[in-house]
Amino acid sequence: MARESGATVNQVVLAWPIGGDLPVVPLAGVSSVAQLEENLAAVDLEPTPEQRARLDAAH
Repeated sequence: MARESGATVNQVVLAWPIGGDLPVVPLAGVSSVAQLEENLAAVDLEPTPEQRARLDAAH
């Protein structure tokens, strides 16, 4: 999914619970501004229904 959407793997990992039926806000620590920016960009990442089904199946 990361390749398909042009996102990083970390962004996909964060976006998956945020956009679920029961939204979950993950707590993520960062050690740099770059990591903070990467994490914040995950909020805008919206998996397609097909991508979400693949992520759910992997869980």
